[in-house]
Amino acid sequence: MSYSLREVAAMLGLRPAQIRSYATKGFLTPERGARGELRFGFHDLVVLRTASELVAADIPQRKVQRALERLREQLPEGRSLAGIRIAADGERVVVRDRDAVWNPESGQSLFDFSVDDITANANILEVPRQTIDDLDADDWYDAGCHLEPMSPDDARDAYERALQLDPNHTDAHINLGRILHEQRAPAAAEKHYRAALTIDPHHPIAAFNLGVALEDLGRTVDAIDAYERAIAIDPYNADAHFNLAGLYEKRGDKADAVRELKAYAQLKNG
Repeated sequence: MSYSLREVAAMLGLRPAQIRSYATKGFLTPERGARGELRFGFHDLVVLRTASELVAADIPQRKVQRALERLREQLPEGRSLAGIRIAADGERVVVRDRDAVWNPESGQSLFDFSVDDITANANILEVPRQTIDDLDADDWYDAGCHLEPMSPDDARDAYERALQLDPNHTDAHINLGRILHEQRAPAAAEKHYRAALTIDPHHPIAAFNLGVALEDLGRTVDAIDAYERAIAIDPYNADAHFNLAGLYEKRGDKADAVRELKAYAQLKNG
């Protein structure tokens, strides 16, 4: 399944010249249609969406292209740009892949936390507000939030303690699920997202995160249901529309995929 240059431009709010530029530089892998026209697959759309979001974050397009060029050189052969998390951090481009965080322009590894994060964590660890036995579920949840940037394992333990004290702590389930997912345990994450939705059936983050976990588990039908639920709860969740489009495409439902991509484009560009 593929999309024309005009369709991609309309869905992502990009100029055709921008798309051709990314294709010329080898960031995309378009095919040629029956009349020789460019046709783009969903992986191309993922790369273009990332590029457009970086430009929207006030990073110059020239710098975005340079970062993508360096990143392509740094990735193992056969690894697609579409499978890497790329985001803006101030004026720089930052790449996150599993446990690694780096700046593709310099190739320098980065710490995934700031000085403020370290200070906050030090305050929690060295000057506790109460003795351990007096901490309630909310206290452990707050500790987990502060610990996450510096020590995900300690944060995970804090969220688990919060849930021992209050099994119905929705946000602790969601945050614990996210950490487990980032630690490549999507099946364990799924349990916590479902627990959060049992407690609060209309929680938009739990529904969306569940969709991501199910997608990573290869359970396409269940993931579609989760994303549809997330959109029913929050129709303005652009990422849910985009991810749902990818799953519809995988299933061969082009009309549904185009509908969701148009919804994504309206939310991002409207």
